Amino acid sequence: MFKTQPQKIGLLLQKRQIRKAPAYQWQDLALQIIQELGVPAFKKSSVFKVCRDNPKEPVERALNETKELCRSGAKWRYFFKLIDNPTNAKK
Repeated sequence: MFKTQPQKIGLLLQKRQIRKAPAYQWQDLALQIIQELGVPAFKKSSVFKVCRDNPKEPVERALNETKELCRSGAKWRYFFKLIDNPTNAKK
């Protein structure tokens, strides 16, 4: 088989990618929603605004309902419909 040569530490350090952790919990939630629902680039800022302006519980509830009820199509549109519903915020 193939034998790999040991690499120098400097080369390994150059190849690594450093990711910053989100500063707030709502940012982490927004990134999770973007990934799970396949939100397009032009709507990502809207997801961040929803997560910033609303409590965590209604946002997570809308995410869970979206995953349960919307099996095909643009899931992110259904998510925004649930968030925009005023009765959803009261629960």
